[in-house]
Amino acid sequence: MASRSLRSPIVRTVVNSVQRLYARPREIIVLLLEAPHRADKPTPRRHVVLLAIDLTRAVVDEALAIPASMIVSYHPIIFRPLKSFTFADSQQESLLRLTQEGISVYSPHTAVDATIGGVNDWLVDGISGGKQNEQSRTVLVPVEGPVGFESSGMGRLVTLTEATSLMTLVDRVKEHVKMPRVMVAATAEHMSGSSAIRKIAVCAGSGGSLFKNVDVDLLFTGELSHHEALAAKEKGISTIACFHTNTERGFLAAVMQVKLQDALAEEWAKVESSEKGTAEGFEVMVSQADRDPYEIM
Repeated sequence: MASRSLRSPIVRTVVNSVQRLYARPREIIVLLLEAPHRADKPTPRRHVVLLAIDLTRAVVDEALAIPASMIVSYHPIIFRPLKSFTFADSQQESLLRLTQEGISVYSPHTAVDATIGGVNDWLVDGISGGKQNEQSRTVLVPVEGPVGFESSGMGRLVTLTEATSLMTLVDRVKEHVKMPRVMVAATAEHMSGSSAIRKIAVCAGSGGSLFKNVDVDLLFTGELSHHEALAAKEKGISTIACFHTNTERGFLAAVMQVKLQDALAEEWAKVESSEKGTAEGFEVMVSQADRDPYEIM
């Protein structure tokens, strides 16, 4: 396992724990920043792992104030090769500040989407109202995974047992993602209630690339482009969109926090006592500073 080469027992424990839960396939999970160990800093009673969607300045400030031992940031902050690290760039500044304080960053993104029981399944639970209301649930685009994760894939296709009105589904989404308003591109038939909905395609974040050629009544995602929403509507498909990260953020507190807490406890028990120092274990916290950049006003 690649994580054996990691020097810090804190990083090693977090990496192993996240990989147990979501790393399928592992190459889509990234140890974005392995900060040097700060031996001069006192060992906390419990190491704090901070969960966030985006590694913004506000999240970095929060991590430093806690202080956190590590950040698990759903979205990776580095997307393109970097030729330099300077304080002139806000994202590079964030990474430099974390490096100075010995706080590493791990970004699981797509693996958390693809894994059964991950973000996309959480979204389906919300819009369907539970598996008791579903005739079937499948992945839109399967991905290759090892034993135990063969069913993983990107996006979900759910067929409801009974056709349901658009407004009922909108209300379910609002409750699930904790938003008073969402964006809806509805066909006249769905808006009037003359036609109900049974087949729904679901994708956390941005679903445009996954939704091509799907035969459904409704698309549920964080965002679609203007032309993608228009094209869907022309085909008789309505859309519910919540802005990108609002389809991801709720998963952290609803599902990932508890699962990661348990996995960390099991992994920490395997660490040599000489490496643990005086730390008793880990505490997983969900960032309070993490926000979608957009507000619906």
